[in-house]
Amino acid sequence: MRIAVLSDVHGNRVALEAVLVEIRRERPDAVLVAGDLVLHGPDPNGAIDALRVLESEGGLIVSRNTDIAVGDFDYGAAFPQYQDGVPEIVRVAAEWAHDELGDEQLEWLRRLPAERRLRAADDTLVLGVHASPGSQTRGFDQALDANVIFERAAATDARVICVGHTHIPEIRDLGWKIIVNAGSAGYVFDGDPTASWAMVAIDDGVVTAEVRRTEYDVLGVANAISERGLPGDVYRAATVRTGKLVR
Repeated sequence: MRIAVLSDVHGNRVALEAVLVEIRRERPDAVLVAGDLVLHGPDPNGAIDALRVLESEGGLIVSRNTDIAVGDFDYGAAFPQYQDGVPEIVRVAAEWAHDELGDEQLEWLRRLPAERRLRAADDTLVLGVHASPGSQTRGFDQALDANVIFERAAATDARVICVGHTHIPEIRDLGWKIIVNAGSAGYVFDGDPTASWAMVAIDDGVVTAEVRRTEYDVLGVANAISERGLPGDVYRAATVRTGKLVR
């Protein structure tokens, strides 16, 4: 069984469509999309439309913290790290994305589950979730203590845990489990300004995974963000252009 995993599209339709071209060429058995679909990028409409087509083809999609911010303005749930309130530039971006989406698109975004599961023919359980099992915001950050990583991984019986959230692609083979962080198909932070995703292969209980990179019109997307003119867009555009978080 082969599973393509992508995450953190963040309204970057151009990057998403470039990734989907490569995924469809690969003809995997399943596609998992691990949330954060619309906030920050210039085309939340186009991103959702492309994802709905993918869903109609059998794609398994989850919605997570920034999607909650856009869909329902529940900033406390979406961004618990901000103890003194969510910054205005985040609120404005969420409100802009909300207003760009139609009622049908918003309802689609709201109905998406927090987690999706599937089983390979050999009964290997695969979990698709945004940050970590049972959490939309506690991710598998690279700087985490190993004990915390093991604790979070133990919160599911799944052998394969497919995530995003950190915007940095990484494969962690813990032996008893493998964590597949697809990075970001639209807003990556690892210094490589391409879209990242992952391919997982399961063969008779043996699990392997690799990170893939897809080129797209980075400058075109960065310029579209700059031209939008929201507070913080100069930093968002620089993040897309460089592949590094700029703020």
